[in-house]
Amino acid sequence: MVLSTGINKIKTAVFISGTGSNLKSLIKFSKLNKSPISVKLIITNNKLAKGLKYGDIFKIKKKIIHFKNKEIAEKKILNELAINKIELVCLAGFMKILSKNFIKNFKGKILNIHPSLLPKYKGLNTHERAIENKDKYSGCTVHFVNAKLDSGKIILQKKVNILKKDSPVSLAKKILAQEHKLYPKAILKVFNL
Repeated sequence: MVLSTGINKIKTAVFISGTGSNLKSLIKFSKLNKSPISVKLIITNNKLAKGLKYGDIFKIKKKIIHFKNKEIAEKKILNELAINKIELVCLAGFMKILSKNFIKNFKGKILNIHPSLLPKYKGLNTHERAIENKDKYSGCTVHFVNAKLDSGKIILQKKVNILKKDSPVSLAKKILAQEHKLYPKAILKVFNL
């Protein structure tokens, strides 16, 4: 595996709120020659987000933005994105909903990964809802972000079978493993690679 130098790669920010497992997979993907992205910035609303450690491990700039006042928080984030010349935002378990104003003012692309087969189960508790409804399968979706929650144009989806013995926790684990593969594939698709 040849490590790429990041020249002419698309400057990317990843927004997280938790463990950052999708962030880690995106960083690893960004190091591949075939990858069109270079992760330059990690943004979180949670100073205790475990995923912040990947900023230290991979020497990536990180910013903690408090969302006490959403308008001020979003202005700060837009400012950070501009300073760092960010062209792509990847939401990876970011537990804040970005405003229409933010989406309009960011001049690049915003992608999100969601742990269901959209348009099914927008929002939270996707695994519980899929199991409660006795669905045969669930999965994950990478989509463009627009002003409506989990409603942007779908880029790619991956199905995961739900077994009788699955719990929300076991299903979440299976889907997360697929998310790590799907997000890079979706980015390649977005940039026609």
